[in-house]
Amino acid sequence: MEEANAEVGGTAADTTLPLKKIKPNKGQPRKNFDADELAELTDSIKQNGVLQPILVRKKGSFYEIVAGERRYQAAKLAGLEEVPVVIRDISDEDVFKLALIENLQRSDLNPIEEAQGYKQLIDQNDLTQEGVAKLVSKSRSAITNTLRLLDLPIEVQDLMRDGKLTAGHARAILAVPTEESRIKLAQKVVNEGLSVRQTERLAPLFSVNQDDEPVRRLPVPQSYKRAAREMRLALDTNVKVKNVRGKNKIEIEFDSEEQLSHIVDLLTRE
Repeated sequence: MEEANAEVGGTAADTTLPLKKIKPNKGQPRKNFDADELAELTDSIKQNGVLQPILVRKKGSFYEIVAGERRYQAAKLAGLEEVPVVIRDISDEDVFKLALIENLQRSDLNPIEEAQGYKQLIDQNDLTQEGVAKLVSKSRSAITNTLRLLDLPIEVQDLMRDGKLTAGHARAILAVPTEESRIKLAQKVVNEGLSVRQTERLAPLFSVNQDDEPVRRLPVPQSYKRAAREMRLALDTNVKVKNVRGKNKIEIEFDSEEQLSHIVDLLTRE
């Protein structure tokens, strides 16, 4: 089918597109793809083809993925030259919403990606937690509990991204007041393979300061929070500005060499 016939009156249309004409959406909520699951999907596509079309939108001379990047990546690994797609006219504001909802429906997001997705919806669309809950058909308490995961240290969030900690473990770790103790407890959970119940029992012990003198954590200045929020928007990735053991630090998160190169380009652009 010709590309010129793909769009019908600005509504959805089924067609096929060459893979070289399709580009991933850098802002999509899912950042990590399990290698084993991707390999299984690649084998399935080699045998049966892509059974569910990829949702895309026209953007310049290419088509940007709205939902279905895992199928796109597996199709490339399978050596396909074209894939079935559904093309829709979708605004920039709605692209992220649709991608997040599709990933949530398929349970494709890890808890941190889900939390970051909710936060991005709130920040970019001026939504309340209640508004997000209605949009994704979840309770407000579920949204609140998921967003709290972003209060965990980056080291603990990384363990969750890698599937080494569950959301249940994370909620138990959040009961520990200090960042350093949260990291220590998380590492103990991973090293010893502790259950959520065991983690809940240990949390009070890690809440007690073992030093002779209590260490007071200074509140994060509002200027740090504002700077982090502005850099997150400018760089399109998670950024933290904080003080660690008396030293001010900026942490910029990236998932690939391509994203790192993009961040460096943004930071060095005149």
